[in-house]
Amino acid sequence: MIPLCVPEIRGNEWKYIKECLDTNWVSSAGSFVDRFEKEFSRHLNAKKAITTSNGTTALFLALKVLGIGEGDEVIVPSLTFIAPVNTIRYVGAEPVFVDVSRGTYVMDVDKVEELITPKTKAILPVHLYGHPVDMGKLLEIAKKYNLYIIEDATESLGALYKDKHVGTIGDIGCFSFNGNKLITTGAGGMLVTNNEELGDKGKFLSTQAKITNENKSFYHPEIGYNFRMPNILAAMGCAQLEKLDEYIKIKRENAAYYNELLKDIKGITLPVEKEWAKNVYWLYSIVIEDEYGVSRDDLIKILATNKIESRPFFMPIHKMPPYRNCRTGDLSVTEELSRKGLNLPSSVGLSKREIEKVCEIIVKNMIPNSR
Repeated sequence: MIPLCVPEIRGNEWKYIKECLDTNWVSSAGSFVDRFEKEFSRHLNAKKAITTSNGTTALFLALKVLGIGEGDEVIVPSLTFIAPVNTIRYVGAEPVFVDVSRGTYVMDVDKVEELITPKTKAILPVHLYGHPVDMGKLLEIAKKYNLYIIEDATESLGALYKDKHVGTIGDIGCFSFNGNKLITTGAGGMLVTNNEELGDKGKFLSTQAKITNENKSFYHPEIGYNFRMPNILAAMGCAQLEKLDEYIKIKRENAAYYNELLKDIKGITLPVEKEWAKNVYWLYSIVIEDEYGVSRDDLIKILATNKIESRPFFMPIHKMPPYRNCRTGDLSVTEELSRKGLNLPSSVGLSKREIEKVCEIIVKNMIPNSR
């Protein structure tokens, strides 16, 4: 089986984890937690980075730090993993769903302003599958209406908007280190900000809002959360971060090879990279148009028969039971991409021969009169 996207372990993971085991520093305190935060913030040129237990808790923490809660609205795409939408509800706020762009699959910033009301408190763009949102336009809108921007960069570590890393452009950015992400700690996340006050607040809340008194007793002036990353996972994160640039280079080379093999296939729309963006192609994502002659779901079955794992684009969140009554804009592009979008194998360890096999199956199963 050619998997969709699996971790790549080829650096100092064993060495750093063994150091944790040898020194007994395996829990939520230890040198690797501080090191991972410092090296991550340095890599992204951000002032603060706070480790969390996963990407979802990073998103939740961002909303809490910014004071978003009951009665507030947050504009978010419906074409996304459900975590950013769920966290809006966790804090008592309401998601308002905006459409995405056909070419990039990410938030259509030209459709944001029409959804803003006096209740709107923040915009939550998701840099989906590796391509950035047009953050310049979004910043202008946020400034005009005095709104926060929380970037969900969980799928786009290393992607750039112009010369800036996604996750460092808005008020707060959130990352995930789940097993299928570009770099992994098994489970984990990171909150990033250039506002030191917000960063300090995030760190405080994520560690149970704990103050250690002179006699080593604990005082908690407000409700906090146990969102800490264990030192042993941070050790893995440090090792993975050392390989990030190499992994991005491989992802982009693999995407270019996919593009070369599929560019002339009628009915296959390839992923784009806008002139202002650097796409890290976390997943290589295509659209199966009607002209291809085989439906997206039938192609998934054909690929599976040939021992190739693929995955459809996310189902629209606004059609799921908890969110059917939420306010939305026109979501026609979201619904179309959800029906036609397909993610192909995208592991860092994917070989050229495996890419060729995937593409051979796609070419072979196109309906002849669609060629």
